[in-house]
Amino acid sequence: MLNKRPPHFFIYTIIQYCFKNRFVKKAILLFVMNVKIDTKEKFTVITLQETVLAENMAAELYNLLCSYLQKDIPHIVLNMQQVQNSCITINDTLATMQQTFYENNYSFLICNLQPAVETLLDEQALLEVMNVTPTESEAWDIVQMEEIEREILGDE
Repeated sequence: MLNKRPPHFFIYTIIQYCFKNRFVKKAILLFVMNVKIDTKEKFTVITLQETVLAENMAAELYNLLCSYLQKDIPHIVLNMQQVQNSCITINDTLATMQQTFYENNYSFLICNLQPAVETLLDEQALLEVMNVTPTESEAWDIVQMEEIEREILGDE
């Protein structure tokens, strides 16, 4: 019978054991963000599997997204359908990453924003500068249109 406990439960249990048995005097608890990655022909869809994006996840999100700048298929659609709440640091990271992708001539779109996250982005004045679509399908269309635009501009 398979154990249905989440992976972070086991990490937490190991850390408790180490402290109890004095194997370590201090530890850094790393949070592993759950994502689903679906690579298409011209872009990659990264679906965040978290309901809350906390401040301590910003570095991990940044590193994950930066890694795609070096890949053969660098265009990203970030699906945030499950994210019910976010923080200022995460939102700033998303805005920075979008700017970085476009500076490198790559697409970066965010789709399926939930109302609370959309409101926070709007309050931070980030929503108007970010490329956001209501659905994943619309994000796919924009990535493909941007690809055609890059090809046309590249031929001139």
